[in-house]
Amino acid sequence: MDNQEPKRQRRIRYKGTHPKTFKEKYKELQPEKYSDTVAKIIQKGSTPAGMHRSICVNEILDFLQIKPGQTGLDATLGYGGHTLEMLKRLDSKGHLYATDVDSIELPRTKERLERLGYGPEILTIKQTNFSNIDQVTLESGPLDFILADLGVSSMQIDNPERGFSFKTDGPLDLRLNPNKGEPVATRLKTISQDELQGMLLENADEPHAAVIARAIIAEIKKGIDLSTTTQLKQVIKDALQFIPENVRDLEIKKSCQRCFQALRIDVNNEFEVLYEFLEKLPRALAKGGRVAILSFHSGEDRLVKKSFQRFFREGIYCEIAPDFIRPSSEECNTNSRARSAKLRWAIKA
Repeated sequence: MDNQEPKRQRRIRYKGTHPKTFKEKYKELQPEKYSDTVAKIIQKGSTPAGMHRSICVNEILDFLQIKPGQTGLDATLGYGGHTLEMLKRLDSKGHLYATDVDSIELPRTKERLERLGYGPEILTIKQTNFSNIDQVTLESGPLDFILADLGVSSMQIDNPERGFSFKTDGPLDLRLNPNKGEPVATRLKTISQDELQGMLLENADEPHAAVIARAIIAEIKKGIDLSTTTQLKQVIKDALQFIPENVRDLEIKKSCQRCFQALRIDVNNEFEVLYEFLEKLPRALAKGGRVAILSFHSGEDRLVKKSFQRFFREGIYCEIAPDFIRPSSEECNTNSRARSAKLRWAIKA
């Protein structure tokens, strides 16, 4: 009896013709094995689970003008889509550095790029925040090109275990690095109503910030532990029942999106980190070096714009983008997550 083989575990099955939950999408989560399924999903304008579709790739590459032998940095590695295209332009000559704080996705991306032939001889990946760009340049020297894509990756949003989305139930976390800092659920236990209201206004321009902040703090004072994404969504939904019925569902959805965005920005110190990166950026660039920054939030774009303009006036940048660049209408039609993207660039004097 002891020598019997263990029973084989059956793959997760789902009702109907299409998988609903993240774990059921086993074909999408194995693109190397089910390439046809992944291709069909992308063709429909969707992003397969566990993947990320890079935005403004052609616009970024056209500006960076990467040449073999140069040294560059992808400040936000993510799924590695932009990284891969930049590596192709280097043509096995020069070196690319890449940074990311995500302890879950970084090793997966590193393994994926190594399988494609991009190992340590051409690519150095560091788990660190891009605000530490000065530490990277201690090893790399001045950089010929830099890219920073400030958006949250699709694989982070889609995985309910990360707690980035209110569409599925998961822990109320929202940390880019789940091993550092405190999750949103913990943050809400100590925040004041005024502070929360200010956060929702500053980080997301939430029009119902006062009402939502009051409702969240009221729940916490009752001793209710807001530990899941759906719990927070329900509090927001209940607080906004005064909205006219004909537009209520849409307004609640928008408020949920804004509130989750505001909380994510807060627990990851995203504005502070970006400001530090922008301040260190000129010293990291070589003479004539180029930097492209892709943002998805009006607050981020304002920080980038003001920084570029200030250093341009001071003569540190010899040229900056006269205005932000939007993804093409074709890209927005095939990838809805591209619609809020804004690309700005600068060249060091």
